[in-house]
Amino acid sequence: MTNSLTYTVFYEAAPEGGFVALVPALPGCHSLGDTIEEAEANIREAIELYLETLTAHGDPVPTESRAYQGKITVPFLRTA
Repeated sequence: MTNSLTYTVFYEAAPEGGFVALVPALPGCHSLGDTIEEAEANIREAIELYLETLTAHGDPVPTESRAYQGKITVPFLRTA
């Protein structure tokens, strides 16, 4: 029987170009791609492999918890 799981994925522009994708609910599960679309395809495969590995080892599969994203501004004094 096949079930579907949904995980939050964060994408960040990489300094060297392309995009990094990471899944907060799955520690260490991350991937990258030259485009957002490629990063999405790669992280989908990484998630599937991550879950297969957990299942093969008899480890519990994490479920998505509420994820929040925000921005925080802090004072910063730049010194030359």
